[in-house]
Amino acid sequence: MSRAAQVIEVGPRDGLQNEKNPLSTDFKLGLIQRLESCGFPEVEVTSMVHPKWVPQLADAADLLERLQSLPQSGRRTVLVPNSKGLERAVAAGAKRVAVFIAASESFSQKNTNRSIEESLEQTGAVVERALELGLSVRGYLSTVFVCPFEGNIQPATAAHLTKRLLAMGCDQVSLGDTIGAAVPEDIDNLMNELEGVSPDQLALHLHDTYGTALANVTRGLARGIRAFDSSVGGAGGCPYAPGATGNLATEDLLYMLDRGGWEHGIERENVLQAARYLEQGLGRKASSHLMAIDRSKVATS
Repeated sequence: MSRAAQVIEVGPRDGLQNEKNPLSTDFKLGLIQRLESCGFPEVEVTSMVHPKWVPQLADAADLLERLQSLPQSGRRTVLVPNSKGLERAVAAGAKRVAVFIAASESFSQKNTNRSIEESLEQTGAVVERALELGLSVRGYLSTVFVCPFEGNIQPATAAHLTKRLLAMGCDQVSLGDTIGAAVPEDIDNLMNELEGVSPDQLALHLHDTYGTALANVTRGLARGIRAFDSSVGGAGGCPYAPGATGNLATEDLLYMLDRGGWEHGIERENVLQAARYLEQGLGRKASSHLMAIDRSKVATS
């Protein structure tokens, strides 16, 4: 298989959505521009979720409209929770959207107030309409391995829902370790159930709560997965896992890929510059290993 990996940056959406202090649209645009200059093939820029639920992303339409006039080096993805979100995204200029469902019934009810089957029905309608409009669609499946309410998720359940998303027309399904509890054996168990699905249609979206994210990337690579979501500076977290360190940090992932001889086309130093910009905007230190090393170099220089 090819020694090329794809790193998808989700920091502007998944990394910032839980931030309590309001961040300006100008700051978010600055972050996106810095990230796009790194060479990412895809950046998830925002979500059209209702501001009542995610106040931090209340400026989604304005941000997306302003992005239209800025240089673009890769795909820009917008998360849409429903048909209204899709309409708003299209009106603001979106060309690619992401949809999501959960593999856990309890998580689905608490997160969207819908059952899994109800979510599948609504999501199917969104995907169908998006494709009619000429958009491409990415799918997210959350709580793939462990649910904060139900515990372990059966691999067969997650595999079945992954196939449902692909059958709808999603060109890729991102498998989410929502609370960062997965270990490499979980990757194996799920991939065994996904026989017949091309690994090229899959991505891993990992959180590093228990420090196992990079080990899971390694196992994913061994099983043929070549796409990985990550967040600059390790920004983001899960509200159901107190003390969680957030998403897998982009710069840490890139270091491991570089050392392992995997090609990805992203300038790691530019990512570190974006992480420094993020630190300034958030007013705190990034959680990644590489940023800790970066700060130590500055302190001793």
